[in-house]
Parts: sequence; C-alpha cells; structure tokens
Amino acid sequence: MRIITLNVNGIRSAGRKGFFDWLPQQGADVVCLQEIKGQTRQLTDTLYWPEGLHCYYLEAEKPGYSGVALYAAQEPDEVIQGLGWPDMDREGRYLEARFGKLSVVSLYLPSGSSSEARQAVKFDFLERFLPVLAGFAESGRDYVLCGDWNIAHKAIDLKNWRSNQKNSGFLPEERAWLSRVFDELGYVDVFRRLDSR
Repeated sequence: MRIITLNVNGIRSAGRKGFFDWLPQQGADVVCLQEIKGQTRQLTDTLYWPEGLHCYYLEAEKPGYSGVALYAAQEPDEVIQGLGWPDMDREGRYLEARFGKLSVVSLYLPSGSSSEARQAVKFDFLERFLPVLAGFAESGRDYVLCGDWNIAHKAIDLKNWRSNQKNSGFLPEERAWLSRVFDELGYVDVFRRLDSR
C-alpha cells in the first residue's frame, strides 16, 4: 500500500499551486492531508474531489484554520471523524479510515507556537492522546498514523535545533512525550527508519 501524507497549508492554495495535477501521478492508495484550512462548503469545485478517489474532509469550525482530509483509492470500511473530544474535534484534527484490520489516520496535532494558552492546549492534547495511542497499540488493529505532529523529536529532525530548544515543537516535554510513543508504546517513525540522515 502506498500512502502519502502532506501538510498542504491550505487546500485551495495547494490546488492553485498544482497539487491536484501532481496527485494522480503518485499512484497513492491513501493520501492524508493536514491544515486544509477550508470548509467543505468552499470546496464545491470538482478539483477538490479527485476522480477515482473517495474523499473525506474534517474541517475546523473556525474558517481558514486547521482541518484534515483523507483520499482513498478503495472505499474504506469505515471512516471515523474526530476523537470524541468536542474541543479538539471542532478544530478538525483526526480522521481515520479503516480497511479491514488496517487504520490509516490523518492527524494534525495542535501547535503551541502562537501563545502560552495554545501551548497549554497542546500539552492537554498530548496528555489525553497518549492513552488513546496505547489503546490502539493493544487493539489488534494495525495503525498508520500520518500527519503533522508539530513536534521535532530529535536534533536531526530540525535544522536549527540549538536555537529552538525553548520553542514549541522542540520543547523537552514534547520530545519526551514522543519518546514515550516510540519507546513505551512501540510505534515506529517510518520516515526516520527509512532515512536516518
């Protein structure tokens, strides 16, 4: 199965920059998009509903903010929108497609870079999400969690890591949380496994 994940920083902007011309050439079975920044009522053009793909969007209530999407060549058995957390589900952060025993997730974790209040929201999300991830690991399902986690795990993952040690996205607490995801729960950073540079 070929899976692509991409933070598009606005689905309409990505469309103007050729994303939907590029997409069919990739031969992807599943495409996970983050930060779509669009409401489905704004995505009426057929461009946003690529032919031959089953398209699912989870928008944020706030226009021009957040949101995730998932395109699948095969129709999923089930699509789950949100985590059941009203505060985060309103921000369009979690979209899961189930294919048999496989779940593919488009995930967009909160950023804390805009304010201390948003950093507190991010820490709250991380605290609540860890048991969810533990449940996934014990569920007997296979999970591919794609997305923008808004955390650089190690120095190799960030160009200017020294100057970012006190910034959201590279805080010691965030990095320790991600270490728990890998070391305690057994998740694997597939990108880093394939490319250790």
